[in-house]
Amino acid sequence: MVFSSHVFLFFFLPVVLACNYLLPFRSLSAVLTVLSYLFYGWSNPVWVLLMLTSSYIDYFCGLGLVRFGGHSLSGGDLPFLPKGQPRNRWQRLCLVTSLVSNIGILAFFKYYDFGVTNLEAATGALGLGPIGLPVLNVALPVGVSFYTFQSMSYAIDVYRGAARPLKNPIDFQLFVALFPQLIAGPIVRYQTVAEQIRHRTFNVDKFARGVAFFSLGLGKKILLANPMGHVADAAFNAGSLVWYDAWYGVVAYAFQIYFDFSGYSDMAVGLGLMLGFAFMKNFDDPYLAESITDFWRRWHISLSTWLRDYLYVPLGGNRSGETRTYVNLLTVMLVGGLWHGASWNFVIWGAIQGLMLAAERLLDKDSPYRRLPAPLRIAVTFGITCLAWVFFRAETLPQAASYLRSLVALSDVPAGALAVSATIYTPYHLAMTLFCALVVWSFPQVWDFTRRLTPLKAVACLAVFVLSVMIMWTQTSNPFLYYQF
Repeated sequence: MVFSSHVFLFFFLPVVLACNYLLPFRSLSAVLTVLSYLFYGWSNPVWVLLMLTSSYIDYFCGLGLVRFGGHSLSGGDLPFLPKGQPRNRWQRLCLVTSLVSNIGILAFFKYYDFGVTNLEAATGALGLGPIGLPVLNVALPVGVSFYTFQSMSYAIDVYRGAARPLKNPIDFQLFVALFPQLIAGPIVRYQTVAEQIRHRTFNVDKFARGVAFFSLGLGKKILLANPMGHVADAAFNAGSLVWYDAWYGVVAYAFQIYFDFSGYSDMAVGLGLMLGFAFMKNFDDPYLAESITDFWRRWHISLSTWLRDYLYVPLGGNRSGETRTYVNLLTVMLVGGLWHGASWNFVIWGAIQGLMLAAERLLDKDSPYRRLPAPLRIAVTFGITCLAWVFFRAETLPQAASYLRSLVALSDVPAGALAVSATIYTPYHLAMTLFCALVVWSFPQVWDFTRRLTPLKAVACLAVFVLSVMIMWTQTSNPFLYYQF
């Protein structure tokens, strides 16, 4: 089930809101958990069993951390583990069990076939013969990249003493399965919602802001991302292109993925507010970034901060010398690339990000960025980001290489490729491209726009919602891009 569907908007969401505001608070965790499992298992109920298994492993690991720390599990709330004190081997085993189970689930479902295929290719190239492992064509469960990272944060936060473990298994299942951010984020840290699961407030202002968030997020998806997706798909599926068509296509993809993903995040934040939850901000005008380092402070903030806190810092961060810092940056971004998908394209995309971060850190005050006016810094950063998006969007390495050649006018363009222009340069798509640019570089963020709602703003949000629903009726399919990651 997706947010931009009639089933969700006119059936599922009204039921959820009615339950949330009519039922007693003590029953909300159980009801929202069941509804979240219904939301997640709508397309494939078997995936619910996988998430349940993962959830219970982490839940019992959390209890084990407390019990093996010498604390009782009876009584009221479970205690925080003392910060800065060493953990015993049984507590370390609980943490390792959580990490191995989550990483194992993610590795098998997302990377098994990729690993076997590449291992077969490597052994064949070395003349060693087949390794005998079958390609299973494993179906990727929706949202597995998000909820495994989210679930891991629970065990790590409890182990570090940064959060109190949950005693009620239903509350923990709700943390993992809560439907607004389950499928495509933002990745919610356990320590940020732990208390909200037990105690949260409901008021008109929070609900109204949630509706505004959701309406504008839906508008980003339906009115902006989908038209840009049409241009990007036509360009990337065309083969060789004239250079200006290629640049138009990759810029359109940059707009598509931003409005698609930030739109989903806005809807997730809005739904959370309607239910009484406050989620983190996931985007902060990323295309206004003046460097790649700045870009990663603004893009997919829940992932970049997760990688920083749970991977970069434990690897040593910038505390072990310059060389180790560069290695850590590259390692983290390679992991970030692979997190998005089992493909060499994503590995290369992650490597580009890591190398740029390392280069900017190396140059520091001597960076060429610093000698340019701010608008040029933004333009250069956007151009580098677009070049990297080619690997993100292309389905294969040869397709990415062909597209890059088109961008620099090194491709032989067949006469038939000129037909692409008729598809992507319609007045409607040109107008939407200009409007996307205006929104990206001139409009206020949804986060700021909804902070104080006036009657005029409320009418504008309602108009966006109504128009989005009307346009949605004409679309046969509009899945979110990050569902596949």
